[in-house]
Amino acid sequence: MLRLSFNQNTLFYGDNLEILRRHIRDDSVDLIYLDPPFNSKTDYNILFKELSGEQSSAQIQAFSDFWFWDSTAREAYEYLVINAPNENLAKLIEALNNFMGKSNFLAYIVMMGIRLIELYRVLKETGSIFLHCDPTASHYLKILMDSIFGVNNFVNEIIWKRQAAHSDTKQGSKHCGRLHDTILFYAKNKGKHLWNQQYTPHDVEYLDKFYRYKDPDGRIYRLDNLLGPGGAAKRNPKYEFLGVTRYWRYSKENMEKLYRRGRIIQTKKGNVPMLKRYLDEMPGVSIQDIWTDIKPLSAWAKERLGYPTQKPIELLERIIKTCSNEGDWVLDPFCGCGTTIIASEKLRRNWIGIDVTWLAINLVKGRLNDMFSKTSHVSPLIFKIEGEPKDIGAAKELAKNRYQFQWWALSLIGARPAGSITATSREGKKGADEGVDGWLRFREGVDENVKKIVIQVKSGHVSVKDIREHRDVILKQDAVMGLFISLEAPTKEMIKEVKTTDPYISPVWQTVFPKIQLITIEDLLNGKRPYIAPTISIYQEAQ
Repeated sequence: MLRLSFNQNTLFYGDNLEILRRHIRDDSVDLIYLDPPFNSKTDYNILFKELSGEQSSAQIQAFSDFWFWDSTAREAYEYLVINAPNENLAKLIEALNNFMGKSNFLAYIVMMGIRLIELYRVLKETGSIFLHCDPTASHYLKILMDSIFGVNNFVNEIIWKRQAAHSDTKQGSKHCGRLHDTILFYAKNKGKHLWNQQYTPHDVEYLDKFYRYKDPDGRIYRLDNLLGPGGAAKRNPKYEFLGVTRYWRYSKENMEKLYRRGRIIQTKKGNVPMLKRYLDEMPGVSIQDIWTDIKPLSAWAKERLGYPTQKPIELLERIIKTCSNEGDWVLDPFCGCGTTIIASEKLRRNWIGIDVTWLAINLVKGRLNDMFSKTSHVSPLIFKIEGEPKDIGAAKELAKNRYQFQWWALSLIGARPAGSITATSREGKKGADEGVDGWLRFREGVDENVKKIVIQVKSGHVSVKDIREHRDVILKQDAVMGLFISLEAPTKEMIKEVKTTDPYISPVWQTVFPKIQLITIEDLLNGKRPYIAPTISIYQEAQ
């Protein structure tokens, strides 16, 4: 079991269902945010950026939002029907099966159902969960949440306006523009859940209309009603004040105190006195369930990383501030590019992130180090990665999934994966890579003269032929160096071939670098790193 503590912020690589079951104990998490696949029947790719800021042709599949009725879905269905924690959930799943059959959509519902059961289990009694979805499946997810968390523990359906305008009319669409996402907000125990009231700024038109008065010292105020709502029926006190007899909001004693403090004004003798409410004392408008003030990430947004479905950090900050305090634990079981993690670290919360691809884990790791390694309130920034191979045996096990192995190996040296990945399979099968699995780049001087280092990762058998082909790839790709990472140890012929290859001589760094470097996974696990110039961040850096 995971022993939660302040120095164990953790990224987990793997299936979040298994990680929740094996590692996260009951009643241990204060806040859960999840932005799961929406069943959108879409493949989502990471689009890399060139140094110029333009979109690169290189892209790689982050995840595939296609769901299929297969043996895994069948097992999840049977688990929910037989082992559901309550009778209502079992009845719901059977009803959905009767309604839609054992379809791909039902596969998505049962996938979410078995995970929501675990999320309910790990959430504290005072905790809250925010499930981010869209109209594709939000209505089904809501009744699923009702059956697991309880109808009475539903708090809000939050509408987030994620686009300013959208239209597919030119493509022949016949529907209104789809602008919003839905965030389903539930408490583990409504009434006990933590709540920190958040506010948004007053609308300018509202301020102009109501805050029309100013004291001699410049303080701006509005006039507010002092009458007791409901009168005698609500047991408001009745008395004479400044010559006016009414049912008042406050006791006579408190009214006198407010008057002496200059907080009550009578604009004309005989008029009903009014309360002065100063603008500088107003926190703003209490947060509502329609959020239009948090803008989506535009193509030019500073924080954009190029990761599909990335949400603005302001959105996560609002959720985290509302339902957690400093030192609380925040969990994101579909952490993707890590916006929840970054917001939690920024707001001094402890966190757990889970993702099923090394592409995402690598991105979050780099993002944390880029943003907090020098400026974090935790010095040094402390977090660990679970599921990462620590020895050759574990590396060989990961190598059974070739592309996850490649992404993990590239992450060890901070390299960018090469693309592209075809959208034909949830396994992310790769198209022709022309001998390139990853890239590193470095600058020769301050004039943006960028040099490329091409990387190849081999999880199987290697021979001198691979080195000769890698040398040709370096030339073809106009790179200055190459890194050849292998699970197997290189042969003597491979080492000899590398030694006979002319080096790269850097005019700026005034260093002779090997043209080709052989690095084994064992070398990397033991801390060895390539002998190269300082490299440029592999992703577009969010500020």
